[in-house]
Amino acid sequence: MAEQITQTVNRYLELVAKGDADGVADLYADDATVEDPVGGEVHIGRTAIRGFYNAIENAKAQTEVVTLRALGNEAAYFWALTIDLGDAGRMRIEIISVMTFDDEGKIASMKAYWGPENVTQL
Repeated sequence: MAEQITQTVNRYLELVAKGDADGVADLYADDATVEDPVGGEVHIGRTAIRGFYNAIENAKAQTEVVTLRALGNEAAYFWALTIDLGDAGRMRIEIISVMTFDDEGKIASMKAYWGPENVTQL
């Protein structure tokens, strides 16, 4: 399961970088939850999750995994998202994400730990 989870996390990051909201949403279970950032609104169900990821639609971004641990049905990873803001420059967000997975390998929940102190204008 750890290998499958690692592949799903890498696919997730690839799709986020491409700005493919539909592709990201398809990685989630029907009744999954997303809390990004932790303390913010919890998005429940694939339709709500798709709506959340609309914000990245067609974004020009890069993702970089610093470290990833996949154990049991869970993954925790520290990564960075760098977004091209056009004339406004670039923005880097350093994030710790925790995901749980169902028996089919779909993402059952995702929590992202980051705040304003983790955002850098480049």
